Amino acid sequence: MRRKCLFSLMIVSFFITSLFSTSTLANEGRAQLADESSSAILIERDTGRILYEKNSNEKLPPASMTKIMTMLLIMEALDEGRLKFDEKVRTSEYAASMGGSQIFLEPGEEMTVEEMLKGIAIGSGNDASVAMAERLAGSEEEFVKMMNAKVKELGLKNTTFKNPTGLPTTEHYSTAHDMALMAKELLKYEKITQFTGKYEDYLREDTDEKFWLVNTNRLVRFYPGVDGLKTGFTNQAKYCLTATAQKDGMRVITVVFGAPTSKSRNAQVTKMLDYAFSQYQSHPMFKKGHSVGSVPVSKGKEKRIEAVTSERISLLTKKGESIDNVEQKITMKKSLKAPIQKGDEVGTLRLIQDGKTMVESQLVASKAVNEANWWQLYKRAFGMFSRAGQ
Repeated sequence: MRRKCLFSLMIVSFFITSLFSTSTLANEGRAQLADESSSAILIERDTGRILYEKNSNEKLPPASMTKIMTMLLIMEALDEGRLKFDEKVRTSEYAASMGGSQIFLEPGEEMTVEEMLKGIAIGSGNDASVAMAERLAGSEEEFVKMMNAKVKELGLKNTTFKNPTGLPTTEHYSTAHDMALMAKELLKYEKITQFTGKYEDYLREDTDEKFWLVNTNRLVRFYPGVDGLKTGFTNQAKYCLTATAQKDGMRVITVVFGAPTSKSRNAQVTKMLDYAFSQYQSHPMFKKGHSVGSVPVSKGKEKRIEAVTSERISLLTKKGESIDNVEQKITMKKSLKAPIQKGDEVGTLRLIQDGKTMVESQLVASKAVNEANWWQLYKRAFGMFSRAGQ
């Protein structure tokens, strides 16, 4: 009997030791994902869930990863109709004077917004970034105010921008965590990867000065599924990269600050991507632009506005796990008053599992609603009065 007990105890002890060893190895493996960087983070895009992080709130110079915010404001303006892809943008003397990486714009030269965006997303053009900043805000200084206002709107606590390029200057900093959330927001605009995901392209194709663009993010070519987003390098920042990749319906974002070499930077990002795709799976719930109902609008030309999802919405699990008992809760804003712009927040969608909110996402206006004129308001009021008297 004593032998049986001793044997059982040995089996239990061996089982516990094995579990501990497996857990330790798993943790050690995760710790090695970004061992040569100053800070790093890995998130799943749709849920924003953090899968790995290292010093992710440390304030560091982001170098040209700054252009993620620049591209976000450009894509936002395109989505809202304040810009068009075929609009010509003129280059100022100041924009043309930018150093560092550039597409060699001449003072007075014009390119379309689409061409400028190519120059920023693929070639990391500082001159194109400033030209677009001046087009959107009138000056670089005013555009920087827009950048920092967007930082505040996104609830980012450890980011301050001083320029739209990432060229070295004092008090220009961000974190891996904040940069990942900026990338998450940028990826709401799905067309952006048509630019950031290209390995090469050309500008000035119809001239004698045809300019070859090669993506500074080499993983776009060498890691299947990578289609963005932005590299960065200065002597102070060292080698940085915010990358995104999609596989089997799941999109992830990874950020690395302060790697010693570009080879090391790419290797660490590759490790994080491999880890995410081997361990997790995404369960798509709604596409971007999915209608979930309508909400009344006060004093608008139209009485109601359609509420749609602002981004793709998914749930995340470990590989092989299923999703059950998911509750959908929609909350619409009250007292919406015209004018309303396309993309304005009109409500919130939450996905709840076992009492816990798994995803929370904005619902936005599907289109603009202008104010009703006095005659429209009079007819409505008269109609209500007539019905009341019947």
